Amino acid sequence: MSTTLGAPPRARNTLALVGLFAAVFLAMLDAQVVATALPRMVGELGGATSFAWVTTSYLLAGSVSAPVYGKLGDLFGRKRVVLVAIALFVLGSLACTLAPTMPLLIAARVLQGIGSGGLFVAVAAIIGELFPGREGARYFAWFSICFAGSSLAGPVVGGVLTDLAGWRSIFGLNVPIGLVAFGVVARFLRLERRRTAAPFDFAGIVVLSGAIVGLTLATPLSASIGAVLLVAFLLIERRAAEPVVPLRLFRSRMFSLSVLASAAAGFVFLGSVNYLALFLQTAGGAGPSEAGLLLLPMTLAVAASSMVAGRVIAKTGAYRWAPILSMTLGLAAALAMSTMDETTPLPLVVAYLVVFGAAAGLNMQVLSMAAQQNVARTDLGAVSATVGFLRSLGTTAGLTVFGAVFTNAFTDDSPAGYSSALGGVFWVMVPALAVGLVASLFLPRVSLRRNH
Repeated sequence: MSTTLGAPPRARNTLALVGLFAAVFLAMLDAQVVATALPRMVGELGGATSFAWVTTSYLLAGSVSAPVYGKLGDLFGRKRVVLVAIALFVLGSLACTLAPTMPLLIAARVLQGIGSGGLFVAVAAIIGELFPGREGARYFAWFSICFAGSSLAGPVVGGVLTDLAGWRSIFGLNVPIGLVAFGVVARFLRLERRRTAAPFDFAGIVVLSGAIVGLTLATPLSASIGAVLLVAFLLIERRAAEPVVPLRLFRSRMFSLSVLASAAAGFVFLGSVNYLALFLQTAGGAGPSEAGLLLLPMTLAVAASSMVAGRVIAKTGAYRWAPILSMTLGLAAALAMSTMDETTPLPLVVAYLVVFGAAAGLNMQVLSMAAQQNVARTDLGAVSATVGFLRSLGTTAGLTVFGAVFTNAFTDDSPAGYSSALGGVFWVMVPALAVGLVASLFLPRVSLRRNH
C-alpha cells in the first residue's frame, strides 16, 4: 500500500533511518575526530591550558541533554525532537567552523554536544517505535556499526582532513551532510504525533544534569556532589507527575537487569579503550600509528559480532544468549589480558583484543533493545535515555577506577612498569564482568516480539 509520498511504509522507514544513521555517524565521529586535529587548533587559536575541553565539553553536553530529549520525545513526539537535535548539531558544527578563539570553539562544541545527545537517544527510541523486537534487531545492529565505524574512522578522518584542508574542515563537513540528513528525516519519517498537558519535570532535569556533570568530571568533590544530587533526583522523581525517568520502569525485571548489565558493559568495554592503546604503545612498543592499526582487528570484531547478533535475534527472537556470551567472552579476554607483559608476542595480544572486541559488540545495542520490550511506546524515550545514561555512568566509573588502579600501581616508566600497572587494570574488569554475567543470566527467557 503506497502513501502520499509514493513509497511503501517499509521503504519510507528505511530511507528515514538512513538519514538518522548518517546524523548519528557524524555525531559519534565528532567525539573522536578532533584528537588528531587538536595540536593545529591550539597552534592557531591558542588556549593550550584549556584545549582538553574541546572534547570534554562535547561529551558532557551530550550526556546532560540525553535524558531531556528522551522525555521530550515521549511527551511531544520523537520526530520533532530528532529534527531539533540534527539542527542544533549542524548549527554547532557551523559555529565550530567559524570560531575565532578557543573559548568560542568550546562554546560551539557545547552546542554540538547538545544536538548529539538527542540523536543517540531519539534514534534508539525511534527504532523501538517503528519496529517490533525481532525486526528492530537488524536496525539496532546497524546502529552499533555506526558507533564502531565512527570510532575506527575518527582519528584517521581527522588527520587526513586536517592535513588536506585544515582543522576547520572536520566540522565544516558536517554541515552539508547534516542538512541532507535533516531533509531526508523530515520528508520520510512518519511517527505518531502526541502532546500531553502534564507539567514538565524541570526540577528533575536540573538536578539530574547537575548529577551527570559532577559524576562525569569525576574529581573527589564533584563526584560527591554528583552522588548527593543523584539521591535528590530519585526523591524528586518519586513525586513528579511526569518524571524524566519513571521509577516504575524498574519494576520490570527485564528493564532493571538490562540496565545493570549495560552499566557493567560501559564500565568495562568503553572505559578500558584508552588503556588498551596505552599498553600497545608502552609495553608493546608500538608507535601511535602502529597502535591504531593493531586496534583495527578489535574494532572490526565489534562490528562483526554486532551484525551477527542482530541477524540471529531477528531470525529467532532469542536474545539472552548475546549478553551472556558477551560477558563470558569478556571475562576470558580480561583474564587473558591480565597476563600480558612486555614479552607477550603482539599477534597473541591482537588475538586477545579480537575476543574482547567480539564481546563488546554482542551487547552494544542488544541490551537497549531488551530494555524496550514490554514498555509502552510513550516510555521508549525514557527507557533509551536511562539505558544510555547508566551505560555512560558505568563508563565514567570505569575511567575513574582504572585511573586510580593504574596510578597506584605505576612505579616507573619502563615497559615492565607499564605492563605491571596495566595488569591491575585488566584484573579490575573481572568483577564488573561477573556482575554483568549474573544480570544477563537472570534476564527473562522470552522471545522478542514479531509485532508491536
